[in-house]
Amino acid sequence: MKFDTPAGQNPIDQLKVVGQPHDRFEARLKTTGAATYANEYHDVAPNAAYGYILGAAIAKGRIAAIDTRRAEAAAGVIAVVTYHNAGLLGVGKFYVQRMLAAPEIDHYHQPVAVVVAETFEQARAASSLIRIDYMRSAGQFDLAAQLESAPVAPQMEFGGPTETRVGDFDQAFAQAAIKVDETYVVPDQAHAMMEPHATLAVWHGDSVTCWTSIQQMNWGTRDLGLILGIPRDHVRLISSFIGGGFGGKGTVQSDLVLAAVSSRIVGRPVKIALQRPIMFNNTIHRPKTIQRVRLGASHDGRLTAVGHESLSGNLAGGRTEPTTLSTRALYAGPNRMTRVRLATLDLAEGNAMRAPGEAPGLMALEIAMDEMAEKLAMDPVAFRILNDTQVDPEKPDRPFSSRPFVECLRTGAERFGWSARQAKPGAVREGHWLIGMGMAGAIRGAPISKAGARVRLDSRGVVTVETDMTDIGQGSYTIVQQTAAEMMGLPIEEVVARLGDSSFPETPGSGGQQGAPSVTAGVYAACMKLREAVAQRVGFNVTDAEFVGGEVRSGNRSVPLAQAAADGDILVEDSMEFGDLAKRFAIQTFGAHFAEVAVNAFTGEIRVRRMLAVCAAGRILNPKTARSQVIGGMTMGIGAALMEEMAVDKRFGFFVNHDLAGYEVPVHADVPHLQVHFIEEIDAVISPLKAKGVGELGLTGVAPAIANAVYNATGVRVRQYPILLEKHLHQLASG
Repeated sequence: MKFDTPAGQNPIDQLKVVGQPHDRFEARLKTTGAATYANEYHDVAPNAAYGYILGAAIAKGRIAAIDTRRAEAAAGVIAVVTYHNAGLLGVGKFYVQRMLAAPEIDHYHQPVAVVVAETFEQARAASSLIRIDYMRSAGQFDLAAQLESAPVAPQMEFGGPTETRVGDFDQAFAQAAIKVDETYVVPDQAHAMMEPHATLAVWHGDSVTCWTSIQQMNWGTRDLGLILGIPRDHVRLISSFIGGGFGGKGTVQSDLVLAAVSSRIVGRPVKIALQRPIMFNNTIHRPKTIQRVRLGASHDGRLTAVGHESLSGNLAGGRTEPTTLSTRALYAGPNRMTRVRLATLDLAEGNAMRAPGEAPGLMALEIAMDEMAEKLAMDPVAFRILNDTQVDPEKPDRPFSSRPFVECLRTGAERFGWSARQAKPGAVREGHWLIGMGMAGAIRGAPISKAGARVRLDSRGVVTVETDMTDIGQGSYTIVQQTAAEMMGLPIEEVVARLGDSSFPETPGSGGQQGAPSVTAGVYAACMKLREAVAQRVGFNVTDAEFVGGEVRSGNRSVPLAQAAADGDILVEDSMEFGDLAKRFAIQTFGAHFAEVAVNAFTGEIRVRRMLAVCAAGRILNPKTARSQVIGGMTMGIGAALMEEMAVDKRFGFFVNHDLAGYEVPVHADVPHLQVHFIEEIDAVISPLKAKGVGELGLTGVAPAIANAVYNATGVRVRQYPILLEKHLHQLASG
């Protein structure tokens, strides 16, 4: 099916199942421990051995010699895999990291060996017996050292152009009546998902099947095929349940590659789970950015110049962090300039983490907007409303498909009680606590991609949907069920969703906030074809047929849906392809975040007291699961604002706090009651369901809203995240 004109009225608009707050299908499975995660598969591949990855002890150099004899002789050891016996390994398309040192070492904890043994404990013990002589080389580990010398980043497949200009920014900024010119730093951040990366691999002839934890099946089969040098259709991946990913499991990581390689070498199934301390330096992370934002405005508060420059670092050939994405689309301004530069660093690869680009970009832009509002003596909400735009600021002939940004701002201000905010910083005090309010705008792109589904109606009247879409905790199973149930006129209980198998029809998977709109569009297309097949079976004209209450009706006739499949199951498959609407319209999601904090005037301790997110993301398919996604994003934003930082040892080139004891994330005591409100909106330009993704919008803008609240409480502006108490304590007036 092709979607190339805005959607009109269709079966989804009945909203009997879609748009309703259904519980997640797998909730009981997960809360009772019955859901099977990648490292918990046993019976599917009997006689599995266990692999243990040994990471490089240096950050840059090469292996001069490696002696595995003692490890190979250890109890239970089956093989030790190194570059000597692994065979030639390639590189995937999305990540540039090499999954095995061969013998050059690119970063600390890059795999140098895999010990395969009968038990995990035997493999781990034997790994300590491997002797490696390294030749250490000088490396680049300090991003700030390349602040002046790093070149403009090369054009990448994702993230848009790395340099843009509209009008004459330099002249407009020089002549601006009011100016902001500040630098903001966002540190390296870790995904820190609950479930570690894990894979069980088994070969059948020249094909490999892997039970793994991966977000995007299409990228995974492609990249594993490229790395192993086998056709993509010789790879099957299965990820029924994923315990969090946040982009860190977008595609192939070392567990998947080395489990497959080890299994091929030893001739039996091999299971590898990454130990937590190796994940931070072995897998990807959100890279550090140093961002300079320059804003110029007239005395009436209108932006005349908008400039955003950003530096990030990566392995040679790696991707930049596209922090200027939000700046290019969020506010009006006739003279604009953005530039993203990329330094080469010999640290673990920087790549996609929840809302790549927009999340760290807004952590700079939305503080700068707050600083400009203060200089103008304007309310921060009113300042943003004044600079709204209904067309793409870089392409004025390209309107937004929908843009209720101002509604988000006004609704949020009213619901949060923003009118009670004191503009003067440090003006509100409760005992030892300084109280402040802050807010920030939010934006996140709304991409959508081709997606397919296979749908079966059986003689019980049950519809089964199969698609390779994954569920990383956002509720994919449930919205797939809801879509099919709405289309076929069934209760949700009569729909079975089977996900997370690369042998099912292809979708873009869970990533980039495109999973929900894409997969539901694919299910819609398949169900339209199923409706045609059912109508034909029962002798109805499909244009007249109604599917409601478990029946198909036409005129004064009605037939139970199950009866259509009485002589055999009806099986159809289709996909949704998209035309050029995304080129004709700017398609984005919008929001506004509000926060109230308390800062102890004596200790500098920061407590988030309450938060509100107002989001506009098209039709909300399931308010309950969507709210959970936004709450998760808000929690992640608290971490980004106040505690998360991967600390770099710039002498030896590694992230020091590489476990969940040293890398701090929010816990229950850090998170207050969070409120979420969705703007009623449908976007007919994006798909027949008129829905957009929301999982990453819930994060963008949260951290700067908290940062602005801390400033409002204390009068101390911290421009280097996270906002730790030692960064403002010495400036607090505790009297």
